Amino acid sequence: MSGTHDEAFGDDGSDEAFADLTDLTDLTDLTDSTDSTDFTDDALDTGLLEEELRQAAAILDPVPAELRRIAVDAFALHDLDARVAELTFDSLVDAIPVRGAEDPPRMLTFRVDDVTVDVEVTEDGLIGQLLPPGPADVEVLSGPRAHARLTADDLGRFTGEAPPSGPFALRLRTGGDVVVTEWLRA
Repeated sequence: MSGTHDEAFGDDGSDEAFADLTDLTDLTDLTDSTDSTDFTDDALDTGLLEEELRQAAAILDPVPAELRRIAVDAFALHDLDARVAELTFDSLVDAIPVRGAEDPPRMLTFRVDDVTVDVEVTEDGLIGQLLPPGPADVEVLSGPRAHARLTADDLGRFTGEAPPSGPFALRLRTGGDVVVTEWLRA
């Protein structure tokens, strides 16, 4: 041990050098002499504090413009009234491999309540059907990119020429009903 450390403690291991610090009246004199601020709930304006923190973050760590645009676009994809169709079948996971088929199309089935959406994803595009059959507007959502807009006919059939790349979901509008599928990677 160094000599400095040994000086702080007495020979018997007691804290003789710190004995005078146990009297807290000396500390209260220090706090009374400094300019202190009362941080009670009444005195602290949380709205003002939040605004100051927001301004500091904008200056010290600004959000990149591209990220802000993507976040706004993602929020625009959100439908409060939409029902989310759950993935109930994915041929990549659930199907039995077929011998001789080198690149079979991906088959997907989504369900919510009484609505079923069957989709086949191929290298040529999308083929799908909405059950119960009926006309619908179909959007292929793909994040911040422009959405492909498709139309389902009276039998609920729809096709799209460009296959989705990256994450995608489908938004179907049938009359006043909106159904959005889970997001998947193509």
